[in-house]
Amino acid sequence: MRLTTKGRFAVTAMLDLALRHQRGPVTLAGIGQRQSISLSYLEQLFGKLRRHALVESVRGPGGGYRLARPTEKVSVADIVLAVDEPLDATQCSGMENCQDDKRCMTHNLWATLNEKLYEYLSSVTLQDLVNEQLAKDGNVSLLVDRRRAAARKSVSLPV
Repeated sequence: MRLTTKGRFAVTAMLDLALRHQRGPVTLAGIGQRQSISLSYLEQLFGKLRRHALVESVRGPGGGYRLARPTEKVSVADIVLAVDEPLDATQCSGMENCQDDKRCMTHNLWATLNEKLYEYLSSVTLQDLVNEQLAKDGNVSLLVDRRRAAARKSVSLPV
């Protein structure tokens, strides 16, 4: 399973926005500078995030972007899927007949991994990431028990 740069940068940019959104709209230039992501790349990502109603743009002086939903209502899966990142470990592009006219021998294994990965990324909210970042900075106690439990559950694959 590989998560591309597009999905990783989108999550990073949304976390940066979430950490600063209470101060007003956040500029893409500011996010780009803090996270070392090019402005043109951020513009592409935020266009997709806006179309999926995860962010709103604010025009004019002092404009930028703000969150369209509360952080606890946005999952990492929402962000990754919004920037068109399919979570597909099968490498079969969603096809059932990935080897001639039948499934490849390991198709079910990778399809189950897709489900578990999606389940895990759906269980992690933007608020969880904000809490983790603030705790790292010593501002908030870290609430990781739920995430660790979800990770343990998600890793157990049926045989």
